[in-house]
Amino acid sequence: MPLPNAALAELKNLLGDRLSFAEGVRADHAGDESASPPAPPDAVAFPDSTEEVSQVAKICSTHRVPMIPYGIGSAVEGGIVATLGGLCLDLSRMNRICEIHRDDLDAVVEAGVTHVDLNGQLAGSNLFFSVDPGAAATIGGMAATRASGSNAFRYGTMRENVLSLEVVLADGRIIQTARRARKSAAGYDLTRLFVGSEGTLGIITGVTVRLHRVPEALSSAVCPFPDVAAAVNTVIETIQAGIPLARMELLDEVALDAVNRYSDLDYELKPTLFLEFQGTPHGVVEQSQRVGDIAAAHGGLDFQWATDAVERDKLWQARHDAYHAILQLRPGSRSVTTDVCVPVSRLADCILATQEDLKSCSLPCPLLGHVGDGNFHVLFLVDPKQPQEISEAEHFNRRMVERALDMEGTCSGEHGVGLGKRDFLKTEYGPAWELMRAIKTTFDPHNLMNPGKVFRD
Repeated sequence: MPLPNAALAELKNLLGDRLSFAEGVRADHAGDESASPPAPPDAVAFPDSTEEVSQVAKICSTHRVPMIPYGIGSAVEGGIVATLGGLCLDLSRMNRICEIHRDDLDAVVEAGVTHVDLNGQLAGSNLFFSVDPGAAATIGGMAATRASGSNAFRYGTMRENVLSLEVVLADGRIIQTARRARKSAAGYDLTRLFVGSEGTLGIITGVTVRLHRVPEALSSAVCPFPDVAAAVNTVIETIQAGIPLARMELLDEVALDAVNRYSDLDYELKPTLFLEFQGTPHGVVEQSQRVGDIAAAHGGLDFQWATDAVERDKLWQARHDAYHAILQLRPGSRSVTTDVCVPVSRLADCILATQEDLKSCSLPCPLLGHVGDGNFHVLFLVDPKQPQEISEAEHFNRRMVERALDMEGTCSGEHGVGLGKRDFLKTEYGPAWELMRAIKTTFDPHNLMNPGKVFRD
């Protein structure tokens, strides 16, 4: 449905040339990295302050115009597809780092700031922001999707690293969900409610995040294994031993082959763990020795170390680039990227059953994951012009999710729900699903906030 003329006039008056109807701009905001069919919004707004977002929301609320918040478009579950048209709010102009409180270990940023921007600003300060989902995602989008990444095993996800949010509600009201204090027992935890809400309850315009001290010593290693079971059992035993690794990443042979080619590496093509040890120099040595003993007991081969900053950066950049590396296995393809998380004790069972299931899949389907917290992914490379390939990928994705739920896991460890995981929520949450819908209706009675995501219309 086109935007009402009255809404258009008010939005043009407010935003001027920062309201775009250009076909190319709308197409750029029509979809994300998922295989979900793109659907462009009717227009794209580029507000540059929370107050402007509030005014836009008031106009849209009055005229019943759907609103879709947009960060950088790097998500993989169709969370920004404008299924009902409406207005896309691109928050990229809201990219100011407002405050850095070094003594309190926190920072206040606008939603359009990326985690790369923030860590660039912190360079040399002995502080860093820990959540790194791989893509140069915006912190507002990361909060909206409850993003995670390779550092989550030690430092937590966005859920643990957001102290407070500034949010514009559907009717234009501006709220702050909490103060900067590290803990509070006052009232409902609104911050946690909005973290992971995917723009369906309000538009996140500002985020107060935790910062962490840069560890005294860092060392990274790569360890190949004879099979995935051996690698995963090493992870489980390491966690049960209480060894405080920073990162534990698994790549199967297909994923590692893609990473080798893309990043000019030559690691042996076996199921492989990428590991990072952090702490004092003595602590790092002790951790590496203990993990080395555990890995050896499971058939792990010798560690290949990356101890200086250049080597470590190359190793972890290669891991971050794994998504783009895997896409190159089938040029022109799109990825149907799965994302399940199970209790760590069930991780080996879930991965092995998934691999057995995938033997009958005709598509390239490498596996990788943040196995330290029980989270892994399979990337199905599909030709977006071949519906039968997308259907095949969705079939195996459904089996994978059902398997994870049977093991008391979740349908999404870090990617969110968007369009792709909506139908699994009711099974996962049972009666709580109805409560979630009631919360959505309370905050957004006219279903204007990113409609169709998380819940079907």
